[in-house]
Amino acid sequence: MNLYETKIAELRAQGIHSILTQFCDLHGVAKGKLVPLGNLQEWVEQGAGFAGPSIWGTGLGRFGARSEYYARVQLDSLQPLPFMPGVAHAVCDGYAGGQALDTCSRQVLKRQLERIAQRGWTLWVGVEPEFFLLRQDALGRWAIADGQDRLDKPSYDLRAIQRNFPFLDDMRQTLTALGFELQQMDHEDACGQYEINYRFDHALAAADRYLLFKLAAHAVAEKHGCVFSCMPKPLAHAPGSGLHFHLSLTDGQGRAIFADPADALQLSSTGYAFAAGLLTHADALTALCAPTVNSYKRLALSHSASGTTWAPVWKALGDNNRTCLLRAVAGRLEWRLPDPACNIYAALAATLAAGLDGIDLALPAPEVSDEDLYQRFARGVSMPERLPSDLLAALDALASDTTLTDAVGESFCREFLALKTQEWQDYAQDVSDWELQRYAQAF
Repeated sequence: MNLYETKIAELRAQGIHSILTQFCDLHGVAKGKLVPLGNLQEWVEQGAGFAGPSIWGTGLGRFGARSEYYARVQLDSLQPLPFMPGVAHAVCDGYAGGQALDTCSRQVLKRQLERIAQRGWTLWVGVEPEFFLLRQDALGRWAIADGQDRLDKPSYDLRAIQRNFPFLDDMRQTLTALGFELQQMDHEDACGQYEINYRFDHALAAADRYLLFKLAAHAVAEKHGCVFSCMPKPLAHAPGSGLHFHLSLTDGQGRAIFADPADALQLSSTGYAFAAGLLTHADALTALCAPTVNSYKRLALSHSASGTTWAPVWKALGDNNRTCLLRAVAGRLEWRLPDPACNIYAALAATLAAGLDGIDLALPAPEVSDEDLYQRFARGVSMPERLPSDLLAALDALASDTTLTDAVGESFCREFLALKTQEWQDYAQDVSDWELQRYAQAF
């Protein structure tokens, strides 16, 4: 038997009859279709076909050889889905006209990773998925799914974990079956908010794994009568959800390039230069790491009902300092900007491009913040620069940062800016309930 026949036989022995060919659109939302297992060679070598203009952000036309989007199955990614009996999940790359599609975000990340592979380096990424469990009533009103989750300071609330243990344990079983190495599950700092942590991986696998995590979480939450929400800030007076990236580089011998045990922050000169690149391009990175109107409700200097806010609004590096945008911890960097609404492939690609720019230009080490920046702000003293305060400002920063857009890819950034500018315009033209309540009878 050839490679494909062997794989087909292996999967059929596990009861598999179909493949879920999964990719993501520009927004980072999983898309795909079911195809028969028996045609595996076609799905790998040619790809499953989709109408290109029907997918957000491809930039493909309605006719011609490049109107069709082909999702090519990555053979080593095939694995059974516990919540879809008889179906194997497959990660796919986007192609059009027989060429890698430059607006496919997974291809965008792979191009950045090729840059460090040429240097003999590997990027390792640990992500911290935070999310809300919500429920929608018959009138369309949204609320947290657990009506008893009402503590003023709900972090690590064990009673909420007990009440929601059926969901959490179902997640444990599902993720374990999918090969995740779980590390912890906890109730986060907002009512209805949770975090599930799992082991880090090399960058492309980490991005693939996060897409699979979300696919699983949506299925498990629906099974338990609630909605898994990656909305950055669904509750006005509570903390929002982040998707922090823990970043480290290793060389060909497995040595940690960012780490220097003799340094006060345990960072090497390369680690500091990478950090400087992130802070230099932070405004433009905000558009890709915090890509929704709602993202900036999280990135705000607002009071939190829990008494604590971790919003990383100031462009600063700190030693285990969670009030900074960039936190140094144990010889690695925690990039605290991304939220769970981001396209993780694009966010990681841009983050890597910015850090490499810092390394290539040998940017000087940023000043290290050694205090609580929120307390400093309350005292009214001078502060580090702030991130953009809304999506439009972030999009303007991205459009102006040609170094970053050229590195990430002009085609992808053009599509991203067009779609997200329209999103901002739609928001700006909408009349909200807040406006009606405030102004309808006011004048």
